[in-house]
Amino acid sequence: SAARTPQQNGVMERRNRTFVEAARTMLTFANLPSFLWAEAIATACFIKNRSIIHKRFDRTPYELINKRKPNIKFFRVFGCRCYLLNDYEDAGKLKAKGDIRVFVGYSKEFAAFRIYNKQTHLFQDFYDEYFDSSKIMKSSTTNVETSINEEVFHEISESFQGECSSSSLNDDVQQSPKEVILPSSNT
Repeated sequence: SAARTPQQNGVMERRNRTFVEAARTMLTFANLPSFLWAEAIATACFIKNRSIIHKRFDRTPYELINKRKPNIKFFRVFGCRCYLLNDYEDAGKLKAKGDIRVFVGYSKEFAAFRIYNKQTHLFQDFYDEYFDSSKIMKSSTTNVETSINEEVFHEISESFQGECSSSSLNDDVQQSPKEVILPSSNT
């Protein structure tokens, strides 16, 4: 189709609108700032490719391309709180053993989760964190500066808590949340 003529490609325009609406819904539900829109759209696309079944083929897009059923055990609630074990050297005995971060999607290159670090404002890919899907990041506003600094985590309904499991991206590796959060101490 010609440039700047969306009316010539209605199917793709509708698909793009679906992704934008899904991203807006995820950002609104988690009350995350709007600068995370790209992560939300990528997550919506990732989930759609593994969950929506085409009527014509009776399979998901992932199944059509890879010739196997997708693993959806590792799906997480967008915007949920996650805990990552501190790996820096000056952690000390009395400092926190883990950092609280926010889940914002799935890695494109690795079998890992995309995590947003509020303190450094960086996105990182990790595979060994614990997710608490019962708590999502809630901020008082969606302003970029205030929402990250004034965040408070709130409980969400019980229906989402059943979705939280400790399965990882790899089917072979099963970790319990206690192993990740509570490392053994020699005190």
